[in-house]
Amino acid sequence: MKSFKELLKPSAPQKFKHKIGICLSGGGALGFAHIGVLQALEDHRIFPETVSGSSIGSIIGAMYCAGYTPSQMLQFIKEGKLYKITKIMQFQPAFWKAGLSNHSTILSLVNEFIPNNSFEKLDKPMHVCVSNLNSGKWEIISKSEKLDIWIAASCSIPGIFNSIKINNNVYVDGGLLNNVPAQPLRETCEYVIGSDVIPHLTTEKSLQSRDVLVKSIRVAQHQSSQAGRKLCDFLIEPKAIKKFNEFSFDAYQAIYQYGYRAATKFIGENPDLLKLANYNEKQNQIN
Repeated sequence: MKSFKELLKPSAPQKFKHKIGICLSGGGALGFAHIGVLQALEDHRIFPETVSGSSIGSIIGAMYCAGYTPSQMLQFIKEGKLYKITKIMQFQPAFWKAGLSNHSTILSLVNEFIPNNSFEKLDKPMHVCVSNLNSGKWEIISKSEKLDIWIAASCSIPGIFNSIKINNNVYVDGGLLNNVPAQPLRETCEYVIGSDVIPHLTTEKSLQSRDVLVKSIRVAQHQSSQAGRKLCDFLIEPKAIKKFNEFSFDAYQAIYQYGYRAATKFIGENPDLLKLANYNEKQNQIN
């Protein structure tokens, strides 16, 4: 990780659109830690101006870009609008043909909280990562009048949700090929903060078959995140994954606290990030 002085020293003349951007990883219910990270950053007067996200990171990121505060998002979860798996997933009888769940709840959720349903009409720029099964590559979507469709595509966990067909391409979870999509932020922001809720954890004991599958998927996701992680100037890793899993939606409060504590601890151990907040305030006063 670069020192603050190195961050402030430009390698080449370049004018960025934004001072600070934040990338929110995928991770199912573990993504509720992102809300805690955002709250901790704001408590330290660090306000990201643009967001990039995969899967659950795209939902939380879009709501943040629509103007909702972290405390408001937490309240929505307490009201039962985000946390129960039965709310997020509408199961279908023929799940072996089309996946365990359709996207009706995610679509209605986005339309309820972001009725304009447009990337361009958000308060802050939002970048949604999706995986294109036709090309075998990840894509970043930043402009569209169908925000809900692209978020649903980004959340389409293979084998759990149906895929989504858009313009003759088949899309699934952005986290499949890029779980920390920091690339669009690196192009437009001076400083990039990453929040990755699927950090790599070592395993010292043998695993049962189901645990092997889960661990293998997480390792694959972590590998798909390497390029994006390296692009982050500051990388926060909430470790709710030690106690909870991607479907622990009922543990939203505890997972949120993991994010808040991880970000608070990170800021305390990396005063350069706090200096960045002070530096940003001074720049705003000058401008």
